[in-house]
Amino acid sequence: MAYDEKFRRRAVEYKDNGHTFKQLKDTFGISSSTYYGWRRNKESSGIYVLPTVGKATRKRKVDPEELIKIVEDKPDLFLYEIAEKFNCSAVAIHKRLKQMNITLKKRLLPIQKNPNQL
Repeated sequence: MAYDEKFRRRAVEYKDNGHTFKQLKDTFGISSSTYYGWRRNKESSGIYVLPTVGKATRKRKVDPEELIKIVEDKPDLFLYEIAEKFNCSAVAIHKRLKQMNITLKKRLLPIQKNPNQL
């Protein structure tokens, strides 16, 4: 749960004024580890809430520019064939293409069943 700066400041001041951790928990509903974390943030940076740096993302095997290039050059490749080029699974390629809103192998005309074969 995210708490605002004012709430954190009041909770730390409450504990620093001589109240016990039980009273802190009953009044503010936070644990001792939360209190120590907030106090540590205040001592190290001067504020209770540390600014977020942005969403951390991991390095991916499938480079989007290279994937687009492969799909444009050879649109008839199967997912497993593309996956071999990136040394990953076909599922990873499928998910990456879905993320990028790229679909492959559209049918030009709908296939109609022959009613005489039934």
